[in-house]
Amino acid sequence: MEQRSRRRYFRGHRRHRFSYAKKRPSKININQLISKAVCEEIPSIYVENGSFFDFDISNELKENIKYKKNTKPTKIQHEVIPHILKGKDILGIANTGLGKTAAFLIPMINKAVLDKNQRFLIVAPTRELATQIQSEFVQLSKGMNMRNVLIIGGSSMEKQRSILKRKPQFMIATPGRLKDLSERKIVDLSKINNIVLDEVDRMLDMGFIDDIKFIISKLNSNRQSLFFSATMNRKTRDIANKFLNDPIQVQTEEQCAAKSVEQNVIRLKPTETKFKVLCDYVCKQDFKKVLIFTRTKRESESLSKKLLGFGIRSNALHGDKRQSQRNRIISAFKNDNVNILVATDVASRGLDIQNITHVINYDIPENYDDYIHRIGRTGRAGKKGYALTFV
Repeated sequence: MEQRSRRRYFRGHRRHRFSYAKKRPSKININQLISKAVCEEIPSIYVENGSFFDFDISNELKENIKYKKNTKPTKIQHEVIPHILKGKDILGIANTGLGKTAAFLIPMINKAVLDKNQRFLIVAPTRELATQIQSEFVQLSKGMNMRNVLIIGGSSMEKQRSILKRKPQFMIATPGRLKDLSERKIVDLSKINNIVLDEVDRMLDMGFIDDIKFIISKLNSNRQSLFFSATMNRKTRDIANKFLNDPIQVQTEEQCAAKSVEQNVIRLKPTETKFKVLCDYVCKQDFKKVLIFTRTKRESESLSKKLLGFGIRSNALHGDKRQSQRNRIISAFKNDNVNILVATDVASRGLDIQNITHVINYDIPENYDDYIHRIGRTGRAGKKGYALTFV
């Protein structure tokens, strides 16, 4: 269901772009790709005098947080967690990379500790983001005997159905597969006491507005609701108004790419080849963790193999990979088993990997919005990043 709805959405948008192709050239101006980071020292995203141990949460949860070796909350965690612990609805306007996942998981897990009858649903726009949320949930709930299920397309529906029969406390889902299971009466959304809609603007961009409205219509009215979005336009505000009850609004400082990402272009000399120049760059010592974007699936696969042929450890990530392959590839990149990931725009949204030092646009993206999403994979969590684009 999820894949079908995405295909319909993107087919429509391909037709739209094609019909205007002669009238509208690329909206990217080369000068937009050259920019110094505003601050050499990026402001910290952490509350320096804060501590997770100040929150009224269970000792087991505090121990799991301590095990993750980060006891200082980020600014959004510091602001949001106390309100969620009090049972308030939240309207959070925040970008990725600021600790938002833990901001809702920590109080939700604590609520589950206090009341085993509570049921939780977290809805995310992409499989990769949903998988990352599940990974963080497993770390934060270690040893606390909490069951969870990951409900995403590309994975076995029968396996998901089997786990659901054991009534897990936490469901982490993408909209299409969740709607599908609800329509088949496998998931009863009216039993949900707590729901998080994460990165709502992305879900709407990806054509999930009808799925989101369906999910909201099936929920129990007696619930705690958390709503997170990087931007608020008319459509997202309309969803928020239907979804939330007297919410607390929390807005973090906008983390625009110009603040934390130094951007430049790579112009080839007549004697240079694009691939050779790329190899020269990624072999430099400061290119520790590099995400390379290509326009097509075929090119991402081909470029990754060429890099491997030159002894450069790399992997390719694109939509033709099975979900299990995608998970392994992301895990290898995240754990530094490979330091080069060649990807299509499947990685520009919903991929939250820390410490990416460089983003390289091997192919210029189709528009400036896609460019901003791509380079937003670096310069995260208060660190400076670098973006290079071949022109």
